[in-house]
Formats: sequence, structure tokens, C-alpha cells
Amino acid sequence: MAVPLNLLRARDLVAFPSGDNDTDTVLTGNHFNLTTLQHWNYTLFSNQTLSNGTRCWLTMRPYQPDYLLNNGTFVNATKCWVAIDPIGTRGVVGIALASVYGIALVFTLAVLTKHGRLHLPKETRFYPIGRRWQWYWAAFVCCCALISLLANIDVDRYYIQELPIVLTGFFWFLICQGTLALTWEAVRHWGSWLERQYVDPNPFVYRQDDRRAMVEFWLPLWFYLWVWLNFFLVVPRGWGFVEKQRSVEQTQAVAIPTALGGRFKGAGFCLFIAWLTIVYSLRHSIHHYKPRNRGIVNRVVGLARVVPLRFMLMLPLNLSLIAYQVLISFDWDLSILRFQGMVIPVVFAWGYGPTLLIVFIQVIYGFATPNEDKELIRQRRVRGDDVNRELGIVKRPAWWRRVRGDHIAGTLRDRIQKNVDEVGGERGVGRRVEDDVERHARLEALRSAMNDDSGMELGNVSPRPLVGNNRVPQHVPANGSLLPGFASDRERLPYLLDGGSPPPYSDGSGRRASDPDTEPGTPLEPTQQKVRSMLDV
Repeated sequence: MAVPLNLLRARDLVAFPSGDNDTDTVLTGNHFNLTTLQHWNYTLFSNQTLSNGTRCWLTMRPYQPDYLLNNGTFVNATKCWVAIDPIGTRGVVGIALASVYGIALVFTLAVLTKHGRLHLPKETRFYPIGRRWQWYWAAFVCCCALISLLANIDVDRYYIQELPIVLTGFFWFLICQGTLALTWEAVRHWGSWLERQYVDPNPFVYRQDDRRAMVEFWLPLWFYLWVWLNFFLVVPRGWGFVEKQRSVEQTQAVAIPTALGGRFKGAGFCLFIAWLTIVYSLRHSIHHYKPRNRGIVNRVVGLARVVPLRFMLMLPLNLSLIAYQVLISFDWDLSILRFQGMVIPVVFAWGYGPTLLIVFIQVIYGFATPNEDKELIRQRRVRGDDVNRELGIVKRPAWWRRVRGDHIAGTLRDRIQKNVDEVGGERGVGRRVEDDVERHARLEALRSAMNDDSGMELGNVSPRPLVGNNRVPQHVPANGSLLPGFASDRERLPYLLDGGSPPPYSDGSGRRASDPDTEPGTPLEPTQQKVRSMLDV
């Protein structure tokens, strides 16, 4: 690959200017020991630099060195790798695109906050980080783009190329990997979101050990395998070849052969296989979570309807980015690693444009769609309303409690009285009207019960005599012996209704611990039975 001579700084060897004697030379008005310069292998080049292969110094004003020590050290000298030139077109375009990527980064973080927030308990089947990965990758891509684009400023300003041009190419290849990962996570999570909407009303609609689940388990591993292959083919290597563009010979001998090497060619095709994996994942989600169509025409029309618009835009943009990476591994003229003579419109539009569009498509989607947890809550509310409508349950409006006075707190007596007023004395609200036959049967049953109770006279029942002077009274109050504890319960009822604290519980037997017959340790005399006949024995 030929490089035009006018696009590189001339770097021919020149002889040291003569000085006062044979061991003296003059560089920009300063005298230096020629013997010391030759001893340390310093060579003077026509681009006004002085180098020995390890160190490089500028010799033009005002950066020229002032003095040379015997150990080869220059005093008050300036290295060649310094930003002294003005910003060119490459740096200006880099600043403009970097500002746009910065705005995209801010929007990405805002969307990440919106969609990453939890409004429902965590589920082991759908991890919260699964829906955040697409935004993580978008933020990663924006950060790499900022570094790569801002480094173009120093690419223009550096007198001799060094680290900035390496940063530009290094982080651009990371942008390619992050863009593919961003698209993959967006497509994968779209299928996971469809599955979650099916599983939420019925957790057993999809099995977790069938072929569908196994494909969804192994497919991410297959995708990231090819992305990591692209990473290991591109990143772990010596990047000093990008700096070797300081002369025509150096560019043709070092920079071009390495940039067009087999590792860069193989890395581009690895990304293409990863892109095919994304397409298959999209087809898998449509096949399992969308309605199926019959016939070729219906399938094509149905595919165009069910595929989200953002994926129709993102997949071609990803393919164009991969095509550019493959292209620069064969053509040096359009390479992003090139220093002088780079076609700026093509490189920046084709190299950084697709990624920027993909990020903004994701941002627009993020702001236009609700949080998934909130969407599930809405769907659950809709399903609940449908069930209530089928059962005839009508949800009362919010002002219903205030109209009825339910918001006013009262005592237990007030709440019970309100319930009694609502239900009514004879029949409850909402019940059917009692007809004449039912009313007659109910009244007859009530009269019969009253007659049966009135026929029992406890006063005519003679008590069983006991031996001794202890006798049971003939008339025992019902609330004292027949219903023990009735009196204390009747006393507690007003306290409960008034909302106060209840009185202490009592034994209800009417005995005290000091009574002789109940005091512990007091022996009880056995009663002698009076034998009247042999039947009593």
C-alpha cells in the first residue's frame, strides 16, 4: 500500500551543521559536542528532530535543548511526543461527536434508573440485572466512544504520533464489541419480557427443562463466545504498530502489514457470527411467544408486524458496523488507524455513526415504554377487574367511604351500631323480600319456642335433701348457678362497647379463698349415705 509523501512529515537523515571546530556542531544557535552526540548514536532528521532510536528531542525554536551533558542527557529539552500543533479537522469532528455521545450517556443513565428500579419482589426466574444489561452496555459504549473521540484532539496536536492514536483505535474496537452486546441484550430481554408476561398469570404455562429453555440457556454462552474471540484477537497484542507512521518506510514496513493482518480479518468474521446469533434469538422469541401464521406470505407479513421497530433499525446498523470492521482489515485507505490522509467523513460516519444511532434508538425506546414492574402491576389490575366483572363485583369509588363516614374513627359501640343500621332489624341489605309464607312459618316457630320456655317452672321442683344442715336453696338465680360467669360478662360488655379497658376476670363461683370448705388443707368430712333398701347398697 503506497503512502503519498506529502501526507507524512519528511524524515530524512541530514548531516550535523559545522561548528567552531571538528568536534562542535550548532543546532538552532546552541553549540553541542559532536563527539558526545555520535557516542550516544544521535541522528539529526530533516523534520527538526534529534533521535537515537530510544529518545527523541525537538530542535526547532522555542523547544531546542540548551546544553548536552557527557552522559548524553539534554538540559531544558522537549521530547518529540508533545502536543504543539493546532487542532485539525479530525479533532474538531471528534469533539462534536463526543459531545453527542455525552448527551447519549446522560440519557442512558436516566433510562437505566427508570427501567432498573424494582416495584415488585425479586423473582428467581427473572433476575433484575437481566433487564439492566442493555443499558449497562449502552453506557459502556458511550464511555469508550468519549475516550476514542477525544483522543483525536491529541492525534492532531502531537508533533510525532504516540499514545493518542493508539487510544483512538483501541477503544473503537471495544465500541464494536459493546454495540453487538447491547443489541444482543436488547433482543434477549425482549424475549424474556414476553415470557414473563405469559408466566405472570400462570407460572406453569412454560416448562423450565424443555428444548425452549435449553436453547435460551446455551444461546447467550454461544454469543459471548464469539464476542470474546473478537476481543482476544484484537485487544491482547502490541499496539505500538499504530505509532509507526512517522515516515513512508516505517508506515509501509510496520503499520500497514500489521493493521491488515489475519487477526483483524478473523475478528471481523467473529462479530458476523455473533450477529447471526442475534437474528436467531429474535426468531426463537417470535416462534415461542408470538402467534403463528400459515403460509409463506402470512409468515412474512406476520414477521414484519411482530418484530419491534427498534430491532428493524438496530440489526442493519450492527451489520454495517461489522462490515466496516471487516473492510478496514483489507483496505488501509479507510482505516480508522491511519494518521495522515484519513478520509474523515467516511471514517467518522461509518465508524461512529451506527453506534450512536443504536444508542439513541434505545434511549427513545426507554423513555417511550413504562417500567416492566409497573406494566405487570397494570396487567394484574386489568385481570382483576375482568374477574370482578365476571363475578358481579363492582368496585366502589374512592369517595364512597367519605360519604358513608367510614373515614371517621369511633368507638367499638359506634362501629357496631353503624353495621346494625346498615344491615337493618328484620332483613339485611341486598337480600330478597320475605314473603307471607316464610313470615308465617317464622312467627309460628317463635311462638312455639316461647310456649315451651314458659311451661317450665323451676320453683315447683323440690331439691334433693342432703345430710346435715347444708341444703341447696330452692330458688337459685339463673345467672349465678345455672350460667356461671354471666354476671361478670354482663359487666364487661359496657366496657367493651365504650372502648375502655375490661374489668378483671373473676372465678364466677362466688367463693372466696378464705371459706372453710375451699381453703387448702381443710379436710372434708365424708357424707354418710342412708340405706333404705337393698337396692341402695
